[in-house]
Amino acid sequence: MSKGDCQLAHYEKTIDSKVIYEGKILTLRRDTVELENGNHAAREVVDHPGGVAVLAIDEHEHILFVSQFRYPFGGVMLELPAGKLERGENPQECGVRELSEECGCKADCFVPLARMYPTCAYDTEIIHIFLATGLHQARQHLDDDEFLTVRRIPVEKAIQMVLDGEIPDAKTQIGILKYDALRRRGNQN
Repeated sequence: MSKGDCQLAHYEKTIDSKVIYEGKILTLRRDTVELENGNHAAREVVDHPGGVAVLAIDEHEHILFVSQFRYPFGGVMLELPAGKLERGENPQECGVRELSEECGCKADCFVPLARMYPTCAYDTEIIHIFLATGLHQARQHLDDDEFLTVRRIPVEKAIQMVLDGEIPDAKTQIGILKYDALRRRGNQN
């Protein structure tokens, strides 16, 4: 997000930055910043390459979901097909790849739906959400460490599941609710 996106004059200037941990998926750094009043403060930042999620809707108005175990939460989550961006990768190309890998589907129409900042207070991750329609079967090819089940749920039922708290994943909630809002306005792709 650029400074102009907010139209406010608030800022913080980086004085120093030190990498604390560098892993396969993320880097943790501790920055010292100068605040707008001249004081200094510490900021811990998670650098993450970002990701994509795909709201794929078939010809029967069913959304494709993946159900998989999520280790940090110790349970199975129902989510939109999604994945991590490789450094420098185009988000739409990543979305096309993830839909194919996880669900074994290709889409005739693939358009941006939303962009979200899951935890902007301390994480650089941006998730790009795409709408995919005109689906046709391809070959599913999961990563070696990926175990999931593909589910198809009617759009209306999925919306109700979000409203009832049955789908706790934020990117999935945003994708479904944004699609529903656009559909109600007549802006459906």
